[in-house]
Amino acid sequence: MSINMERVAELTESEGRRLNERTRGSQRMYERASEHLAGGVASSYQLRDPWPIYLERGQGPKVWDVDGNEMWDFHNGFGSMLQGHAHPVIGRAVAERYALGTHFAAPTEDAVVVGDNLAERWGLPKWRYTNSGSESTMDAIRIARAYTGRDTVMKIFGSYHGHHDTVMVSIGVPYDQIGDHDAPASLSYGAGIPDAVVRMTVPVHFNDARSMEQRIIQLEAEGRKPACVIMEPAMMNLGVVLPEPGYLEAVREITERHGVVLIFDEVKTGLCIGPGGATRRFGVRPDLVTMAKALGGGLPSGAIGGTEEVMSVVEDHSVYQVGTYNGNPLVMAAVRANLEQVLSPEAYEHLDHLNDRILAGCNRVIEAYDLPGYAVGLGGKGCVTFSPEKVIDYETFKEHQNEALSDLAWLFNMNRGIFMTPGREEEWTLSVTHTDEAIDAYVDCFEELAEAITSK
Repeated sequence: MSINMERVAELTESEGRRLNERTRGSQRMYERASEHLAGGVASSYQLRDPWPIYLERGQGPKVWDVDGNEMWDFHNGFGSMLQGHAHPVIGRAVAERYALGTHFAAPTEDAVVVGDNLAERWGLPKWRYTNSGSESTMDAIRIARAYTGRDTVMKIFGSYHGHHDTVMVSIGVPYDQIGDHDAPASLSYGAGIPDAVVRMTVPVHFNDARSMEQRIIQLEAEGRKPACVIMEPAMMNLGVVLPEPGYLEAVREITERHGVVLIFDEVKTGLCIGPGGATRRFGVRPDLVTMAKALGGGLPSGAIGGTEEVMSVVEDHSVYQVGTYNGNPLVMAAVRANLEQVLSPEAYEHLDHLNDRILAGCNRVIEAYDLPGYAVGLGGKGCVTFSPEKVIDYETFKEHQNEALSDLAWLFNMNRGIFMTPGREEEWTLSVTHTDEAIDAYVDCFEELAEAITSK
């Protein structure tokens, strides 16, 4: 069977109209919000043309929008709600803490207990807290710079590591602007980022350790050896791109040999793909790890873990890792309950079961309808990648991904009760409250799409 791209275009138009008709309440909310909220949203990543979908409530694995549309939630707050919505265990912990006071700007016992738990899970002895993934990666880079005495930062081309200037580089770049594979371009992601900062951040491609080492050697010869390499151990904003066998081990060896701090950005992978994140799953320990999203059970939270050596610059007061709300008692109560009572071994067994099932179902459909793509994932994360070739980095993603199919798939999902993250780069996130019924609904929707785009 072959895909009828004319049919894809027709379906995209009709499904778009259908979604607009189903979300007139969101349209009205958008018109109201646009008066005082810039762009009508709280974050640019919430935007959608012609209007975003405004949600009213969530319970367990489901959400309801302002029009009353009930949907299985595979978006889960950009991967934050691994626990499901309104989890009673976390709710009780927050309520109990609220009665005792919500903020002191002073440490509490829960912060100590959470640090002990994270140290055991990740095998990194020293921890500090933040309030978001952006804060975590920003502080981790500052720590690495202080520890090495160097300024240059190396990142993976196409990866998103938060919205601070240093890492808002070489994301969402058109294919013809990527540049040479072994020396890809440093390009600002949007306006307002100083050129000097852009030049200080050097991208390299994922799954290419040889090219990374070559670039490190070149930069050292230029007198700007990197302080750190910051990377997701599995890329989570090109759908899902897994590390090739031996790649992470090679990166670890290269960074150690050259005295470059290795930072694993586990804001997305973190607790979502296993109890000790990608660090434990792949068996490669970085010098620093950054976390957020699923950590807080829906409350703004973040953390940085590190070795004794690298975190020494925090302990000796060389680096001021500060924040009024760092270790906020309300958040720490939620995190503690999340780690101790919700994300249990049984919870991870359940997530693995669900993801194995959805991946198998999607791959069955792909094979049956001869679609150009594959399903890939780990733990609570996964996606269907519409590409005839395996995506291993940003180059292959931009070269081979069928953007039209990705856009249509999102519309199909939304119109059939599957709430997905907007954007063709995103993946699904399951929760511990998802069931086989939810998985069946997703796969059934995908098969309906497959049948529609392969029909004559």
